[in-house]
Amino acid sequence: MKTSAIRSLRQKLARDEPVFGLWVTLEAPTITEMAVALGLDWVVIDAEHGHLDWKEIVEHLRATVRSDTVALVRIAELNGGVIKRVLDIGADGIVIPWMETAEQLKQAVAYSRYPTEGVRGLGAERATCWGQCFVEHAEEANEHVLVVPIIETVQAVRQVPLMCQVEGVELMWFGPADFSSSAGFRGQWEGPGVAEQILKLKDTIRAEGKQCGVIATSIDNLHERQAQGFRALGVGM
Repeated sequence: MKTSAIRSLRQKLARDEPVFGLWVTLEAPTITEMAVALGLDWVVIDAEHGHLDWKEIVEHLRATVRSDTVALVRIAELNGGVIKRVLDIGADGIVIPWMETAEQLKQAVAYSRYPTEGVRGLGAERATCWGQCFVEHAEEANEHVLVVPIIETVQAVRQVPLMCQVEGVELMWFGPADFSSSAGFRGQWEGPGVAEQILKLKDTIRAEGKQCGVIATSIDNLHERQAQGFRALGVGM
């Protein structure tokens, strides 16, 4: 866990500054090395879609070691065993798709934290430098771990205000394509009315002191999203 990089990311978001990153879907860790070399604030290693296995995910995480680039892993679903394993191999946080309720989000936070705040088990694996920083990691991990839900269904809309009250979450992501699909517009990035609904939800989330993220579809869209108030901006995938 790169506490300095996580702290820097949070400070930028707290100052309402944009943080830029890359969504990684291919196996070559050189992609993540390039993101680090370019000075990107974060990468999301995508373990929901695509074909990345555990060894490849570890190599991507290794490419961010001792850098200022936060490394997150998007898992395929809310699963305690997977969340714990992702964090044990050294991710700075998790991204969870299809989050629809505050209870689901609370469970994700609990899976990500050690007792007494959560139910994550302590292990002397990569996250603790194989036990060399066991005590230090155990003391600081709960404070620094990032838990990022993806809001991507119409079913989540009414729950967003309650999700904003969940402790341990300061950034929420939007998935326009799946949001559109759940609204009956499968195959469209933002179906009729979806763009407006996402912007309303973004305003609700920001009013609660949290930030929002989304992937930009072009350089013009990147500038547009930043002007709209999105602060975690994906520059590619």
